[in-house]
Amino acid sequence: MLPRRIYQFFLIYLLGLLVLLALKYGLRLSDYVIPGLESLWQTLCEVLPRYAADVWDTLQVAVIGQVLSIILALVIGILGRKTTWFGNFIKAAAYNVQAYPIVALAPIIFILLGDGFLSRLLIAAMICYFPILLTVLGVMSEPVADVEHFYRSTGRMRWQLEVKIRAFENLHKLTTVIAGSATLAMAGTIVAEFIAANAGIGYSIRIALYQSDLARILVALLLIGICLSVYQGLLEYSGSLVKKAWTGSA
Repeated sequence: MLPRRIYQFFLIYLLGLLVLLALKYGLRLSDYVIPGLESLWQTLCEVLPRYAADVWDTLQVAVIGQVLSIILALVIGILGRKTTWFGNFIKAAAYNVQAYPIVALAPIIFILLGDGFLSRLLIAAMICYFPILLTVLGVMSEPVADVEHFYRSTGRMRWQLEVKIRAFENLHKLTTVIAGSATLAMAGTIVAEFIAANAGIGYSIRIALYQSDLARILVALLLIGICLSVYQGLLEYSGSLVKKAWTGSA
């Protein structure tokens, strides 16, 4: 599973790189516009240690942000699973917050929290949580009629058991969306770093953009892709272990 993800990323990255090189040589563009392979290799050797540290810094923020978004989505999804006034209010509040584009909220966040760790963390969680929330709401709002009827008829149904039953029946959906949300968590962190932060790979990309250094941007994208592929592969593997363990204990 993990080697396949890395292999797929390298294939996509190389295809994109071939397109850029085709444009370069087809339009006879200079290395200043689109770097050649030699320039890319020299840049990779030059910035690899620093960019690898930046990607690791970004990944740490993304992971924590994703965990926070999962917890938030689970809390809102469980509270909003009932078609009551309170449940509808919780869902409406969650939807309304997500309606604002992050570029509109980011300045407020940076003004209140500065350009450090907390701002990056909050933006990553805000971008990441909504798809998880939609899945959790869908899962928690859909009864498992036969199983739930049995526990209700025997008087053993509790809200914790109801949540567990619905989560177990839709475990594949939950693990899939959590693994997929890693991309949004990483993207959210990079966006935060690109807008105003002073650390992380997004900040390095912003500096490279100001210097019109496409080679450094391509190297950064390579490292981001490798890191994200490994992280998503580990999430998918962990999800499969959870499903096996839960199924075995059921």
